[in-house]
Amino acid sequence: MARRCVISGTTHQNGHRVSHANNKTHHKFESNLQSKRLFIPELGKYVRVRVSTRMLRTIDKIGFMGALKKHDLSLADVTK
Repeated sequence: MARRCVISGTTHQNGHRVSHANNKTHHKFESNLQSKRLFIPELGKYVRVRVSTRMLRTIDKIGFMGALKKHDLSLADVTK
């Protein structure tokens, strides 16, 4: 399973861990993904998705269907 938000496509970022001696080692910062079971009032059913916490805030604000519309996706694109 890819570490990617199914709605926004958010994935990892690359960077360095920097020691006190200023030594730099490569590091991958993973995105904060959560598996959530979300209720869709328009359809009257639940959907299980893996989304970033940032996308959860957007869903709280504009709704699940609004978030899908914002990213030009359909329900079939994000469900299994």
